[in-house]
Amino acid sequence: MQRITITLDDALLREVDGLGYANRSEAVRDLVRAGLQQEADARQTTGPCTAALAYVYDHHRRDLPGRLTESFHDHHDLSVATLHVHLDDHACLEVAVLRGNASTIRHFANAVKAERGVQHGRLLLLAPSKVAAPSGRGAG
Repeated sequence: MQRITITLDDALLREVDGLGYANRSEAVRDLVRAGLQQEADARQTTGPCTAALAYVYDHHRRDLPGRLTESFHDHHDLSVATLHVHLDDHACLEVAVLRGNASTIRHFANAVKAERGVQHGRLLLLAPSKVAAPSGRGAG
């Protein structure tokens, strides 16, 4: 077994302590196992799929809203719709519906979640999309 050192902010540590484990190490081990299993499950989705990317970010963080907007414009072929909610004076929640290749969506979502100032992020990959892409939006 390896000993590692991690740094958690006070609020996150209170959440870990609130899980009711006898010690923090076992809580962190179980959380890591659960996260690894979630990632393994998500990686099983391949090929065309539909996904939801939800993330919270600090809109006061220098240039972050612009970087996020630019990233979505650069991947306009994946983006179907986005919901934007102001949570408080600093935090915004965005939920983006994406459609495309699962590995491309995963890569894009990881880049969004890795942006400095993005506080939380979760990608939900749905089973391969059985819904055909719309043929000519706005035609009708």
